[in-house]
Amino acid sequence: MSLHSEPAADGQCAWANQSELLRAFHDHEWGEPVAEPAILFEYLVLHTFQLGFDFPVVLKRREGFRELLENFDPERLARWGEAEIEEVIVNPRILRNRRKLEATVRNAQAWLQLRAEVGEEELLPFFYAYVGGRTVDGQRSAASPAPLSTPESIAMSQDLKRRGFVMTGPMTCYNILQTAGMVNDHWLTCRRHAECAALSADWGR
Repeated sequence: MSLHSEPAADGQCAWANQSELLRAFHDHEWGEPVAEPAILFEYLVLHTFQLGFDFPVVLKRREGFRELLENFDPERLARWGEAEIEEVIVNPRILRNRRKLEATVRNAQAWLQLRAEVGEEELLPFFYAYVGGRTVDGQRSAASPAPLSTPESIAMSQDLKRRGFVMTGPMTCYNILQTAGMVNDHWLTCRRHAECAALSADWGR
């Protein structure tokens, strides 16, 4: 299942109708501008684990990830070693992939380095800089469906990799930008498009 599907008959984003879990994610989270760096880091972790899977596979295990991955706390994850990875990799409540667990630890370490460089208050503006400092309105419709990546996500990917992040390819970065509301890819006919646009305007002020 893709989050880039055509709109449903009622004008909403059709992928949200796949399940109650996706409906809640669509209606209350996807595309809303993040207000805290901690939420953005959580999206980074979740979309790292998405590689090779449809996002619902990850979303169904979100609370398992939260419990087993230190509540998505980068400071605690950055201190993980082989013992911690061995402990959680046997737990079926998460996707048991060693490379992705190791990537999560490395990304936590890179996140802390970035935070030390730019400061906690500048973390969100740092990521918004990839989209020109404000939310990009994708103006999605049948004539303009969402792409898999964009020049902005390619630039983000290249920069994050240079800073020590891993498993942050252009598609992963674009998924993060969409989820975090730095790109508004709700279809124009979806009521959430206008709602997220209003939230983005408030964030900009």
